[in-house]
Amino acid sequence: MSLSFYYEFTAPASTPASELEAFLLEVQQFAKSLGFDPTTVLNVPFDTPERREFSKRLGGSMYAEDERLKGVAIPKTDQVRDHDPRSGTARLIPERGVVLVVTDEHQCETVFGFLQYPGQVTDIYGAVLAESEVEKAWVFRNFVDTPDPRYRQIVEKFRERGFVQKENDEYAPMQ
Repeated sequence: MSLSFYYEFTAPASTPASELEAFLLEVQQFAKSLGFDPTTVLNVPFDTPERREFSKRLGGSMYAEDERLKGVAIPKTDQVRDHDPRSGTARLIPERGVVLVVTDEHQCETVFGFLQYPGQVTDIYGAVLAESEVEKAWVFRNFVDTPDPRYRQIVEKFRERGFVQKENDEYAPMQ
């Protein structure tokens, strides 16, 4: 059995990407002081097939589920992946990301930050197939499978700014 430290961050959709980037640059300096190296902050739109492919590596996904996604519905390929026409579900592809990537001494990368997803899933003709659960808010979900306290210290910086929506530390009873 594997234990995890799960975290979810949110920020209002109206929050400028530049403001989130400034916050992550502060957290980056803190992460460096904890021994993470290298680190990087990215503020990028996922506006090309290559960037959308890269977005898959950044962390947890958001889902859309709707009866209109069942059957012959053909969602825009730049909005969703893993569309299941039988269940009427699809994973959303983020439109933009502002993220901090930290690397530990074992060369393991972990991502913290914010992703902005489409508010609606449309078909190739522009008809709405589903509403997303995030309505264009900045959200991020991820986890690490380590008791290393440095990751919790980074999440604490998000909590101090009011960005932590949810967290679950399965290691906590053991500490």
